[in-house]
Amino acid sequence: MYLPQFVLAGLLLVAGVQQAVAVPAPTTDDITTAASASCAGKDVLVRKEWRSLPKPERLDYINAVKCLMKKPSKNGEVYAGAKSRYDDFLALHIVETDLIHFNGPFLAWHRWFLHLFEQELRNTCGYKGAQPYWDFSKDNTINGFSKSPLFDVTHGLGGNGPYVADVSDPITFPVTTPTIIPNRTGGGCLDNGPFSGLVVNMGLGLSTDYTPHCLRRDFSPVLVSQALSNSNLKAALDAKNYFDFSIKIQGTSFEVSGLTLHAGMHLGIGGQVGDAADMYSSPGDPLFWFIHGALDKIWDQWQRANWSVRKSEIAGPDTNFAYPFNFFGDVPYKNITLDFPLQYPYFGKNLTVRDVMDTKNAALCYTYA
Repeated sequence: MYLPQFVLAGLLLVAGVQQAVAVPAPTTDDITTAASASCAGKDVLVRKEWRSLPKPERLDYINAVKCLMKKPSKNGEVYAGAKSRYDDFLALHIVETDLIHFNGPFLAWHRWFLHLFEQELRNTCGYKGAQPYWDFSKDNTINGFSKSPLFDVTHGLGGNGPYVADVSDPITFPVTTPTIIPNRTGGGCLDNGPFSGLVVNMGLGLSTDYTPHCLRRDFSPVLVSQALSNSNLKAALDAKNYFDFSIKIQGTSFEVSGLTLHAGMHLGIGGQVGDAADMYSSPGDPLFWFIHGALDKIWDQWQRANWSVRKSEIAGPDTNFAYPFNFFGDVPYKNITLDFPLQYPYFGKNLTVRDVMDTKNAALCYTYA
């Protein structure tokens, strides 16, 4: 989701023309401390890289996502734009966005969000596998990016949108990324792959109103080659503490030179006008789950490299765009702890950061291959 996308424009534009979405505050009864227990006695899901899955299993995953898009919303009375169960996840991300980006809870919140989606695929649509992830290091070159098996039109989630040279029309493109995306190659409505012609019911921006629009992608292989470089990935994995690791993941500015792993995937796919580049409604593109699967896998890999320390190491501001992500000036904040609450309104009980620190605990119970 999103990254440095149109955050600046989005925050300004959204503040001026849209009302913030009211989110119920967590209560003491909502906060659970799930899981210091292990997965003992439970099946451990193994998340695998997309290209390692047999093609029939890739189709099973795609069909399960399509199934969620056909199931009725459970939260439609709360969010006007939610027409399907898939939309319920999109709405949740929209209303929580300003609490869970460019701050300390970013990775922890998305870890549980991804788990909720994975369980919904299994429990509602009969999917037998785990959420796959994307190893972007196999696709992070200018010539190789668009050829990734993840973008295959038959056994992947489809590729780029048709090229649209001029995206300045405010009616067709009401929200664009403030970062000038180098060498963008798409921008049109997706017309290939299993999600060709998909209508996204909410977004762009901070609104859960019903605003149906076509799914757009706007690949930038040049941006990918820079932001998702092997050196940027190594810098994250070599980080000595969580504070530094989080910066290496989330980036240092909205300039192209400041974009790193999170932005590289969102903006490399969403570009100037695509849904994946939208900070709020990026789950409208099913590639969102692979972006955050990749980040969660990298976090888990970093944790396991020094598990005795990193299983309980967390840091960062409780407020978005506060230090060290104070791209727009200083913002008051407090440093988060393991007891910082994570909220998921209308998706069951809320948690704390402590509950999601170990993917192999009883609450999450998954690992990466």
